[in-house]
Parts: sequence; C-alpha cells; structure tokens
Amino acid sequence: MNRLFKVEESNSTIKKEIIGGLTSFFAVVYIVAVNSSILSDAGVPIEGAIIATVVSCFVGCLLVAIMGNSPVILVPGMGINALFSYTIVQSMGLSWQQALAAVFISGILFSVVAFTRLSKILTEAIPTSLKEAITVGIGILITFIGLQKSGIIVPNEATFVVLGNFKDPKVFVTFINLVITLFLFIKNVPGNFLISMVLGTVVSMFFGVVNLQDFTLSGINLKAYGDVLGAMSFSGIYTSTFWLATFSLSLVLVFENLGLLHGQINIMLKQPEKYNKTFRAVGISVIASGFLGTSPTVTSIEGAAGMAAGGKTGLTSIVAGFAFLVSLLFIPVIKVIPNTAITPILVIIGGLMIKNVTHINFEDFTEGFPAFLTLAMIPLTFSIVDGMAFGFIAYPVVKLCASSGKKVKIPMYLISSMFLINFILHFMA
Repeated sequence: MNRLFKVEESNSTIKKEIIGGLTSFFAVVYIVAVNSSILSDAGVPIEGAIIATVVSCFVGCLLVAIMGNSPVILVPGMGINALFSYTIVQSMGLSWQQALAAVFISGILFSVVAFTRLSKILTEAIPTSLKEAITVGIGILITFIGLQKSGIIVPNEATFVVLGNFKDPKVFVTFINLVITLFLFIKNVPGNFLISMVLGTVVSMFFGVVNLQDFTLSGINLKAYGDVLGAMSFSGIYTSTFWLATFSLSLVLVFENLGLLHGQINIMLKQPEKYNKTFRAVGISVIASGFLGTSPTVTSIEGAAGMAAGGKTGLTSIVAGFAFLVSLLFIPVIKVIPNTAITPILVIIGGLMIKNVTHINFEDFTEGFPAFLTLAMIPLTFSIVDGMAFGFIAYPVVKLCASSGKKVKIPMYLISSMFLINFILHFMA
C-alpha cells in the first residue's frame, strides 16, 4: 500500500490515510439515503437506487485512487441529482432509463473535455456570474424540494404554493429535526448529517410518522438492482430534448468539478500534479454512473474533511470506497428513513449553496441581470435547464445592448444559440 500510493513520499502514514478515508465516509454517507430518495422521485426503484448509489461511490473512489492517487471522494452530487429527477425526468419528460443514457453520454462528453483543452476554453468562455448563479439557483431549488417533501410548502390554486398545515405531524416533526440538524452542523460535530438522520428517524418514530411495520430485516436484493443496472435506454437519442438534457448535464458537471477539484487538490493538498488525472477519473466515473443506474458522481465537498484529517493519497479514497460497500448491510435501515429526517439536510445544503451569490457582480447590470434570471428561473420554473437557458440567452443580449458584444466569447454565443433554438422548437411543437 505504501509503495502503490506513495504514502511516505506524500508525508503521510497508512494510519492517517485510513483515518482520512473513514472521516470522509462518515461526513458524506448521508448521500446514500438522500440520493436514493431523490432518484425514487424519478421512478427508480428505491432499493435499486440505494445499491446504485453505493456502487457508484465505490467505483468513483477506486477510479480517483488508481488514476489520480488523490484522496478525493466521488459521490452522486446534490444538485445534479435534482437536475436528473426533477428537470430531466419530471419536467422534460424523459423516462429515468433515458435519463441514465443521457448521464452515460454526458460522461463521454465530460471525458472529452477532461482529456483535451476544451475544459480551459469552456471555463474562459462562460462568465463567472452565470456559473455562480447556476449553483445558487440549484441551492434554492433543493431547498424548495425539501420543503415540498415534508409538507411545509403545499400546492395552492390561487398562489401556486402556500404554507402547509402545521398540525400535520410531518410538518412539526420536520421543524424539530431541522433544529437538531442545525445544532449538529453549527457545532461541527463529525458525521453531523448522518447523526441527524438517525436522530430524525427516531423522532419521527416517536410521533408516528414512521411505521415500524415497514421495517424488515433482509439481505441485499440483487434482483432489485438488476432492474436498474444497465437499464439505460437510448430510445430518445434522436430527440432535441435528449441532447439538451445531455448538454446541460455536461455543462453543470464541468463547472462543478473544475471548482471543487481546484479547491481540494491545488489549494488544500497543494498537489497540482494530481489535478488533471483526477479530473479525467471523474469523467470516467460519470460514464460508469449511467451504466450503474444513478445520477452522475461528482467531487464531494465533504471529502475535504478527510483531507483535513490527514488523507493525502488514493489510499484515503480506497478506504472510503470500501466503507461504502459495507453500508449495503444497512439497506433495511436506509429504506425506513423518512422525508422528515432528509428534508433538514436539503434545506441546509441549499443554504450553503446560496453563499455563491456573493461572487456575482450585481454592480454591473450586464453581469448581474442574466445571473439574476438564472438563479430566479431555476426554482420558479422547477427546471435547472430552463433556468440556465434564460440566463445564457440573456447574457449576450444585454452585452450587445450595452455595446459590449465583443466581450462575449464565441463559444458563449454558440451555447446561447443552442438554448434559444431549443426554446423555439419547444414553442413550435
């Protein structure tokens, strides 16, 4: 292990790497329950979704360990899973099997970007204001989804949405669990989200929100996973909707991973030589995600916890990956976790993503207004793709109106044109 991952050369020890891997695992293992819940909203069978999430985490961690020898942890990303379930499936109308095919092809496109200079071209062409606005808009959407799942926000004919009934046990139990989760998070308790889900499930049981009769001890249901593994359907590949979904997935994946990997590898680890290989491993992991049956894997923010604990090499990722496999033994428990225990995590993650709004230059109207449209329209249209489209189309328009059209790069004009053509085709259909 020491020779394979160059542990001593990295000024680390096997003990530190193991601690780092376990720290990262406990910091991010909540994703197994949360991602499975979101995938089930797209129609993916819940038990198959759980196994797909775990296996994709395992494969992703192995890839970054072997290809990049970095302690980065790959898991199905928050935000990108919302794009998968609520935009591509529920709003755009693809089946979850077709959406998995879109993930698979977006992984190929991502890999093309990762193995060429396209990543640099895209990064320079698309303005920071729009990239940050996408993150903020997704954060608001995730919060909105969480509030819906718990009954705090319900449909209303007159105003579209309204506050739910506070007498509903789901609603006040969610508030109790939110306070618990906030306390654990603010106190920076290790594994805070995992602990909050456990405590939240217990509180939900106490108030009768969870039916213990649903709990059954059972082994790993490979048949359930057989319905998800390799379930990709390319039947929609000749439609513009399919390619818009694929293109949008690719854009979000590139932006998100570029930023997170830069922060973790270049800034935290100060090992820039590992950046390119790790970035390529992420691309291959996305391809695997489509085949394995889940939304795309991305660089986990929580992986920074393992690095802070001493993890510096791929051994950290290996340890975390195998820990995910062990979590399969707890599938019966994961299936019982209610929305009232998951919602607080979604709300807090949304709150963390909103801070990116400070990176948007609202003093410059030509930068701020397209960003505003993006972050507002993502939750208001309940579609990440449509929200992105409004901002990407508006950006060159306002720049041209301000006689600053030359400041817009040619790739940006091309991307904006693609979104505009999709809108036109949609209205003509």
